[in-house]
Amino acid sequence: MGLMAQTKLVRTVDERPEPISTTIRGHIPSWISGRFLRNGPGKFEFGNKSYNHWFDGMALMHQFKIDGGEVTYKSRFLNSNAYKSNSQQDRIVISEFGTMSMPDPCKNFFQRFLSRFDRLQASDNANVSFVKYKGDYYVSTETNFMHRVNPDTLETKEKVDWSKFIAVNGATAHPHYDPDGTTYNMGNSYTGKGATYNIICVPPERNSSEETLEGAKVICTIPSLDKGKPSYYHSFAMTENYVIFIEQPIKMDLLKIMSGRFLGKAISKAVYWDPRQDTIFHLVNKQTGKLSPVKYCTRPLTTFHQINAFEEDGFVVMDMCCADDGKAITNYNIQNLRQSGEALDEVYNTLCRVFPRRFVLPLNIDSDTPLGQNLNTRSNSPATAIRTAKDKVYCVHEDLHGDDLNAYGGLEFPQINYDKYNTRPYRYFYACGFMHLVGDSLIKMDLLDKTMKVWKQPGFYPSEPIFVPSPDAVEEDDGVILSVVVTPTIENGTFLLVLDGRTFEELGRAEVPVNIPYGFHAAFHGSV
Repeated sequence: MGLMAQTKLVRTVDERPEPISTTIRGHIPSWISGRFLRNGPGKFEFGNKSYNHWFDGMALMHQFKIDGGEVTYKSRFLNSNAYKSNSQQDRIVISEFGTMSMPDPCKNFFQRFLSRFDRLQASDNANVSFVKYKGDYYVSTETNFMHRVNPDTLETKEKVDWSKFIAVNGATAHPHYDPDGTTYNMGNSYTGKGATYNIICVPPERNSSEETLEGAKVICTIPSLDKGKPSYYHSFAMTENYVIFIEQPIKMDLLKIMSGRFLGKAISKAVYWDPRQDTIFHLVNKQTGKLSPVKYCTRPLTTFHQINAFEEDGFVVMDMCCADDGKAITNYNIQNLRQSGEALDEVYNTLCRVFPRRFVLPLNIDSDTPLGQNLNTRSNSPATAIRTAKDKVYCVHEDLHGDDLNAYGGLEFPQINYDKYNTRPYRYFYACGFMHLVGDSLIKMDLLDKTMKVWKQPGFYPSEPIFVPSPDAVEEDDGVILSVVVTPTIENGTFLLVLDGRTFEELGRAEVPVNIPYGFHAAFHGSV
């Protein structure tokens, strides 16, 4: 295959807290007004020690300010405890997902032994996404810590601990939002009785500007299938009336995680794929908090990101990006990402491709529902849902793509016109194609006929595409796609790409003379 080396996409860069002007090629529509925010790792070593995994790098926040057809850029490192502690001691002091901190070499044996107990603290290196609660922006990871940040200056305001408000040990970096601002999320609890999964609801109301997560509550608790080995999950699905939790066979061995803290082994060593277990979809009513007794099952799969979900004619229709094994999470270590030549090709070929799939879950299951026959009566829907026992329905998906997607390596980082079409029937979604270890194309998928439009240029690696609707838009795809494009072959060659949401043709780009590592997720904060 001869994949291009990507070492420069996972390298440490400097922050740029003062606005930098960009060079505009083509044109940036003048109606776009706001800040395009991105989050991801930006520092991969302290002193002579380097992080092992892509997920471990220190959070670097990016902002592209767009106004009147002009664009400026700035970036700041999140001023987390992890960043401050590592910087002060010039070594990795706080453990991350794939990297264990090492004891201070200046301490004696007894002091080093005691320092192992300090490793039990969770990292606050919130390098995954920008999220909103009660109108405020936070940067988030998957531990119990988030940081409230100023989207205008990118300054870190304060650290917020989920466990101070509700009994959870962490929360995802992918909440969902109702139109009124109510926010839903999920988080685990670990007690003497084992692991549980919790559905979290944060109200939109606030009594003061200082409020953070006040009023948050757990509306439903789901016991783990294996209390000592809960599933890892990165996100969840939501419709107007339901939260859908996907219990997938990527497992976390809690005993190994705890013992690893003392044996010097990272959390990633305790995460594994168990294909002997089916995937289970759990439905929770958002209004009542009631967990459906029906377990919707499918074959072993892994999903990091859902596309959309909605209710229609007595069914929950759930679309998500799926792979048939769960080994990818451990393959994204820094050593693999910095390979070249045949070694890089070999790493890529070990990854299972990710494709968009649709599951159809019948809601009205009772004692009269027949066994052994397909309950999916939706027209033109090849997905199946067969009741196999009293409270069990086995589901087989529908592919949401044609064979032409194979040439682009499948897709990930899906996005939709969220404000108008989340939890509703929809036609389009946008994503990155993956003919490399990171995204190397942008794809617009039309679900009406499963056709797609593609933006791709050799040597360019676009980030997660964010849809921004145009003012007074009528059609679902009336707007633009924003994506930050980086390249390992051109020094200081980063640019903000703007595509027409309908035609997927390039409208313009804003070139910024800096290097940016390949990151994770983005958000658009409207008005400037």
